[in-house]
Amino acid sequence: MSDGNGTFRDAIAAVLGRTPSGLYILVAGDGDGEQTGMLASWVQQASFDPPAVTVAVNKSRYLNDWLGKSPQVVLNLLGESQKQFLGHFGRGFEPGEAAFDGIATTQATNGLPALTDALGYLEGNVTGQVDAGDHMVYVVEITAAGHGEALSSERPWVHIRKNGFSY
Repeated sequence: MSDGNGTFRDAIAAVLGRTPSGLYILVAGDGDGEQTGMLASWVQQASFDPPAVTVAVNKSRYLNDWLGKSPQVVLNLLGESQKQFLGHFGRGFEPGEAAFDGIATTQATNGLPALTDALGYLEGNVTGQVDAGDHMVYVVEITAAGHGEALSSERPWVHIRKNGFSY
């Protein structure tokens, strides 16, 4: 199938890229006290009971190793006005590099940082994973959540890509 102006792959890229997703900061630890955060845009609710989401992480990220050792996470929901988090977390961090310098955080009940200025956050445990090509998709059962006042007044950031084959 084609859109009449391109190839089959071009049609897939155009439509897939328009699939909306939210923007989150995924926080995880290595189980030995080191913690990091990364920009995550492939997050989707997967279950009502128990409450769960799926999160996709590129296989090239060391975070995959950490999630195998310490399966607790915090997902921080970003609002439309929170571009400062894109610049800070979008580039990624190397192991040992301080990910939260200059960022206001509070400690979630699972011990990981939650971003104080995010619209809200979900805490959870990885309960499963699926190999999905160049990404690993994790099932995260939600165990707790928190939010600030902005959750009711600001819209979550909805991300639309131009191309379904790249970020």
